[in-house]
Amino acid sequence: MNFEESVAGVEGVEPLLGMRDAWRWSPMPRFVFSLALDIAHDSAYQMNTIDQFDHGLVTAVLEFARKNHLVGKVKYATPFTVAPGFTVESHGFDVVVAVPPAVHQYHFGRGNTLGERVTGVFPAYSCEFSGRETLEEAIHRFKRMIRPTVVGRPPVPYLRMRYENTRTGSGSVGAFRGFTTSDVLLRELALLKGAVDSFVEWENFRGELWHVTWDGSWHVNGATRNEPLSESAVLSTLGCPAA
Repeated sequence: MNFEESVAGVEGVEPLLGMRDAWRWSPMPRFVFSLALDIAHDSAYQMNTIDQFDHGLVTAVLEFARKNHLVGKVKYATPFTVAPGFTVESHGFDVVVAVPPAVHQYHFGRGNTLGERVTGVFPAYSCEFSGRETLEEAIHRFKRMIRPTVVGRPPVPYLRMRYENTRTGSGSVGAFRGFTTSDVLLRELALLKGAVDSFVEWENFRGELWHVTWDGSWHVNGATRNEPLSESAVLSTLGCPAA
């Protein structure tokens, strides 16, 4: 396909300043879409932003993706392709992530082949990805949790948890750990005191596991403690930089 012809047909499209073979357009208020050809000119990278368009960050991400030919590294079996070594001033991102059309679904339903040749890219934090996500999990994380279009976002750590609390009567469903957020983890740990035969268990992006119970004393991975884990200690287990 001819990318130049396909992009030229997009309403309001204009060159992305500072990059060759790159364009930007705003399909609706608040959103800006930016697209750049890969070095082979047979595929492209797209980064979408909402509310805040940071030109320096967007071009840095697209240039990084192009330089590292991320389209050639995307695999459907591991739908988040995480490329380390990314840095940019004024942001704490440390990786660029590439996702296939099955995850980003850009140009979906438009009746053209542009979306099939577009790899979605966005800046991110290494603590947000395990490399073990299924396609369904990647879609859920991409669309509902990470918010990749928000350039000023804090880290959203990879966090899977299961729990049961006999005092509150709440708990997770089944034996598998589900994705959640750090505020839910902190809340359930705070509610654990006084709940005998209860537990909170969580996993980070490295696959490291913590299991906490209370029976008058605190037990963390089988070791007895007089005091609960502090909030900072809990958050440090997730391996993300401080927000």
